[in-house]
Amino acid sequence: MTSAAPHSGPSPHSGPSPHSSPFPRADSPAAARRPVVVVGAGPAGLTVGNILRAAGVDCLILETESREFIEQRPRAGVIEEWAVRGLERRGLADALSARAERHSACEFRFEGHGHRFPYAELTGRHHWVYPQPLLVTDLVREYADVRGGEIRFGVRDVRLHDLDSDRPAVSYTDPDSGERRLVHCAFVAGCDGARGASRAALPPRARIARHDYGIGWLALLAEAPPSADCVLFGMHADGFAGHMPRSPGMTRYYLQCPPGDDPDSWSHERVWDALQRRLGAAGRPPLTEGRLLEKRVLDMHNYVVEPMVFGRLFLAGDAAHLVAPIAAKGMNLALHDAFLLGDALVAYLTAGDTAGLDGYSDACLRRVWDYQEFSEWLSEIYHGASCGDPYRSGTTLARLRRLFTSPAAAAAFAEQYLGTADAF
Repeated sequence: MTSAAPHSGPSPHSGPSPHSSPFPRADSPAAARRPVVVVGAGPAGLTVGNILRAAGVDCLILETESREFIEQRPRAGVIEEWAVRGLERRGLADALSARAERHSACEFRFEGHGHRFPYAELTGRHHWVYPQPLLVTDLVREYADVRGGEIRFGVRDVRLHDLDSDRPAVSYTDPDSGERRLVHCAFVAGCDGARGASRAALPPRARIARHDYGIGWLALLAEAPPSADCVLFGMHADGFAGHMPRSPGMTRYYLQCPPGDDPDSWSHERVWDALQRRLGAAGRPPLTEGRLLEKRVLDMHNYVVEPMVFGRLFLAGDAAHLVAPIAAKGMNLALHDAFLLGDALVAYLTAGDTAGLDGYSDACLRRVWDYQEFSEWLSEIYHGASCGDPYRSGTTLARLRRLFTSPAAAAAFAEQYLGTADAF
């Protein structure tokens, strides 16, 4: 591929110089060539890889972790209906369709009472609960085992080169031989998160907007069946609490805590006492308790990288943006990016159509900022009651009551909660 990059605009050379470490020459046996190199094997990278393979486009996925690790790493679990339909259309949802739980309502608990919000009745749309490790397992199997895609796990010292040229390259250390490998390509899909090689390669002109909420969430995975048939949101003077079903025997819980809090300070008894108190409601049974398999503190923050394209580097997923788990949007945004990027790369590499790549950043960022704004709004709902400010607490309760007294307010919330129903 020798044509000019479809996305115009200068992008300085990013990352370390190829001379700063052992680096194979372009004509050496260690050098290779692929139309696309995908960096990162999360939902975004694997979805892009599968879209390319389905269209007969060769690519290479590089992942620093092992296959076993990414298939077990605990992450998000809520998938919006438009994302499920997009996976189905690409032949990537067979296991999901058979195993995922479909949710039609959520419940807000405040002032000692439970208030069920039946969003499916309002919109005709649903949420699916399917833990990210299961989706990643499905996508890896489809890409590597079914579609014969090339993926290399456990690679080290990944670096991106010459992104502003029409001959970008990616180098890495092979985990088996210890040798440096070089892959020339037409495009790099940067899907390796906030601390990966793609973010390290960004030029100075990249703009990174960040927002810190100033709170933490204690993320818990309990070996206990869900205590309700839906997601529960508890707004309490002591802090927010969340109940998210994951499987018949597992439940994800969240507890608001100080940022940087020590998870070891939360004993089994302290955790369940706080959960029972913050999620308690008249006429509702107590939570079913169980062994805590995971305890970690998440400091709530968001960020957005603008633009999402730098020369031949196209960012997707957490490499481009993070939305705190407040609104359960992260995996959905990653899939949105991947659908757009995969389709755009196929259109360009098979038919020379540049429209998708040219418009990729703007199309992604419209949804990114929409979800960021909703996260901000929902954070005030979740945390206003415990902020210590009587005024904010009062306005928070007014917003909550409005959801259950105003059809217009309920419809607006349901639309944002479920995500825009784009056709993919």
